[in-house]
Amino acid sequence: MALLDPATWENKIAAGGWQTGGGGVLDVVEPATGHVLGHVGAATADDAYAAARRAAVAQREWAAAPPEARAAVLRRAGLLFEEHAAEIQRWIVRESGAIEPKAQLETHTAASECFDASGLPHLGQGEVLLSDEARWSFARRRPVGVVSVIAPFNFPLILSIRAVAPALACGNAVLLKPDPRTAVSGGVVLQRVFEEAGLPAGLLQTLPGGAEVGAAVVDAPEVGLIAFTGSTAAGRRIGEAAGRLLKPAHLELGGNNALIVLPGADLDRAVSAAAFGSFMHQGQICMTTGRHLVHESLFDDYVEALADKAKNLPVGDPHTEPVALGPLIDEQQAAHAQELVDDAVDSGARVAAGGSRSGLLFEPTVLTDLTPDTRAWKEEIFGPVAPVMSYATLDEAVDLANACEYGLSIGILGPVGEAMKAADRLDSGKVHINEQTVSDESAAPFGGTKDSGNGTRIGGMHNNLETFTEVQWLTVRPEIADYPF
Repeated sequence: MALLDPATWENKIAAGGWQTGGGGVLDVVEPATGHVLGHVGAATADDAYAAARRAAVAQREWAAAPPEARAAVLRRAGLLFEEHAAEIQRWIVRESGAIEPKAQLETHTAASECFDASGLPHLGQGEVLLSDEARWSFARRRPVGVVSVIAPFNFPLILSIRAVAPALACGNAVLLKPDPRTAVSGGVVLQRVFEEAGLPAGLLQTLPGGAEVGAAVVDAPEVGLIAFTGSTAAGRRIGEAAGRLLKPAHLELGGNNALIVLPGADLDRAVSAAAFGSFMHQGQICMTTGRHLVHESLFDDYVEALADKAKNLPVGDPHTEPVALGPLIDEQQAAHAQELVDDAVDSGARVAAGGSRSGLLFEPTVLTDLTPDTRAWKEEIFGPVAPVMSYATLDEAVDLANACEYGLSIGILGPVGEAMKAADRLDSGKVHINEQTVSDESAAPFGGTKDSGNGTRIGGMHNNLETFTEVQWLTVRPEIADYPF
């Protein structure tokens, strides 16, 4: 039986059941061809406020449910992601422009997130505190209540499920606002999986829509926490709005991640890692390798080898062709990447490979002869572009890597001793030695510094427990205490 039968969700939102949204419908577009694959309902702010009220009611019973009841739903959801992986992957490929291995990674990770989250209900929920009074004193964790999850288009399933699964496991209800460009693979898929897994109605509601819906799921009085993944500009607006409302907002934002190639690094292996880091999913990943810092002893050979690899990576429709790169998500994103490449060339950079596009199909591009002020070096491109610069000393490499407004992920390739010296001085949420910058696991903490977000908030059992619960102090006396009044 198909999990994603359009008859269930066509033209609808999931808000207390599948129903018509107040915002009409949204086209589900295949970026590789421009074909419309279907339609989802569009929510409005009023839909979001009503969903928050329903969620708050449903959450009270869910929080009181036995831990095993919540754990069982999460385990069944993980099994459903595995059982329906091929069907879900087809939607990820066609709706987001992903190649098949990337889609496979998304379904595998979604299952892992659910299996890991299924352990949260049985995890210790607090601690016993010592007290100078004649009482027991406890610090215990309680669900936040209603959590709003706002997710982007680039890894639509992973970047939704990594917050949805632990939030539900901790006893919360969730309002999910997927990016309208990936409303099926980042929204409908999760809704259908959890429905089939037995999640009670109202605990997960999916609300595709624009900025007004995003504002509403932050503003709704019932919402106690916002988990946002997306651009730094949008994250600032959400953080400011949440701050005025005294609500915590966990923000995972952009990145312009450096890959440091040390002298003595294996050139072939380094170039392979570099190409994956820059060109995986067309560079549309917050962890994409956006800056290559290569020791001067390897620089010329590295540029030549990376350019050769870029020229031989096929680009096309991942649904019909065995390609390495699919399309960028839309014309706005493709035009932005092209603008940064053209600006670099106008500023004196050399195109060693690529540099142009056909519609949304962008050639893997290698740029050299850059300065630290070149926009393609300074800014997050979100396209398949690899800017390469040389350095002379480890101190220079560390300074160049840190001279960035972002601090999400850094890779270091080469001798481990020198890599460890560099790692201790890098301002980044993640450092990977002898790996490129794109790496994530459900059991690992994830987050960035500076303009990449407000720290590690998601990933890992204890991290997720702390993120999606609040601490309550509880004391117990054997009888009513004596007071002086």
